[in-house]
Amino acid sequence: MRLGSRSLIIPVVMAGFILPALAVPHGTWPTTAMLSLGSGVTAVSLMALAAVLGARWKAVESLFDGLDRVYETHKWLGVWALVFASIHLVFKAGVQDWEVAPILALPGPVTRLVRQLSFVAIMLIVLLALNRKIPYRSWRWWHRLSGPLFLIVIAHWLSFKSPIVLGSAAGVWLALLSLLGVAAAFYKLLLYPLWSRHARYRLDAVSSTGNAVYLQLRPEGKAIPFQPGQFAFLSFEQEGLREPHPFTIASAGRTDGGIAFMVRALGDYTERLVREARPGLLAEVYAPFGRFLREPGDGPEIWIAGGVGVTPFISWLQDADAVGLERVTFFHFYTPGRELPEVLDLQGLAARRGVELVEIASGPGDAGFRERFAQSVEGRGTSAPTIHFCGPAGLLRQVRQLMRETGVAEERLHRELFEFR
Repeated sequence: MRLGSRSLIIPVVMAGFILPALAVPHGTWPTTAMLSLGSGVTAVSLMALAAVLGARWKAVESLFDGLDRVYETHKWLGVWALVFASIHLVFKAGVQDWEVAPILALPGPVTRLVRQLSFVAIMLIVLLALNRKIPYRSWRWWHRLSGPLFLIVIAHWLSFKSPIVLGSAAGVWLALLSLLGVAAAFYKLLLYPLWSRHARYRLDAVSSTGNAVYLQLRPEGKAIPFQPGQFAFLSFEQEGLREPHPFTIASAGRTDGGIAFMVRALGDYTERLVREARPGLLAEVYAPFGRFLREPGDGPEIWIAGGVGVTPFISWLQDADAVGLERVTFFHFYTPGRELPEVLDLQGLAARRGVELVEIASGPGDAGFRERFAQSVEGRGTSAPTIHFCGPAGLLRQVRQLMRETGVAEERLHRELFEFR
C-alpha cells in the first residue's frame, strides 16, 4: 500500500481528536473547548510528521513510492497544521469540569508568550514555504528555521494547562511524534550533509540555447549509481548556486560515470545557473531519488511530457538496456522559442530507438492531440496502455480527462510531480 496525503492526514486528524477525548468527561465532548483541544493536538501532530517527511529518509520515500510524493504530502501537512492551529487559537481549550495542569510549569507571562509564538511559528513556517515569489535561496533558509520553530510549538503543548498528562494516550502520542519530529529536523539540519549519499563532480561540458542549458558532469572520484528517470539534488561551489536544488537526471549510465542534467530558466536559481554555468565548475551531487522508473511490459506505452518534464524521458531514450521502445508513442508538449539545446536531438534519439514521437506546440487542448491519443489507445489491440506522465498540473488534468473518455483506468497512469514548492 502506497501512502499519500489523504491516507496519512485523515488518520492523524482522527487520532488528534479521539485520543484527547479519552482524557475528558464524555459530557464535554460536544463543546468548543473539545474542538480547540483536538485541533491543538492535531496541529502539533501534523507539524511533527511534516518534519519527518522533510528529512529525506529512504524508508519514508519507500512508503510514499517517491520523494516527489513525500514532498507533496509534506506541503499539505503544513497547510492543515496551520488550519487546525488557527481553530485552536480561536477557542479556549478548557471547561470547568476538566482537571487541567501543565506538564512543564512555566511562569504565567512566559506561558502566554509561548502560546502566541507557537501560532506565529506555524504561520511563518507554512506561509513562507508556500510563497513561490520568495527567491529560492531565501526560501530555503527560512524553511530551515522550521526545526527550531517547532521547538516553540512543543514548548506550548508542554506548558499549556490541559487534561492531557504525559502518561495518557494523547500524551504518549504527542511525546513520540514530537521526539520523532525533533530527531528528523536535527538530522536534516546537521547530519544529512554528512551521512547522505553524495559525490563530487566537475562540470565537463555546457550546451545552451536561450533559456535552457544541458550540463554534463564527470565524477572527481567514485560516481553515484542511478537508474534512468531518477533525480538528484545539485549544489555548485559558486556563490549563489550553493543551495542544493532538485533536477531530473537527463542521461543513462555512462561508462565514465558521467551524469547530465537539462535545466530551464524558470526561477531565480535556475536563471542564474543557466547564465553562469561554465566548464570546470565543481558540484556536489546528492542522489539518487525518485521512483519514476520504466517497467516495460508486453502492452503499448504512452509517454507524455510537458516543458522541462521531458527530462526523464530523455534518460529513458538513452538507456542502452531499454527494450520494447518500438511500442512507445511519445507526446512532447513544448512552447515555441523554448526548444531543447541542440545537443539533445530528441527527434533523432526517438527515431534511433524506434519510438513514435509526436511534438505538439499548441497546448493540451489541441484537437490533434486528443485524436492521436485516442488512436494510440484504440489502435494497440486489446492490451491496456501504460501511460507515463511528467509535466504541469494543467496538462495532467487534460490527460486524465482523455483517459476517462477513452476508458483507460487511473491505475495505468504513472506520473512524477512537476514541482516541489
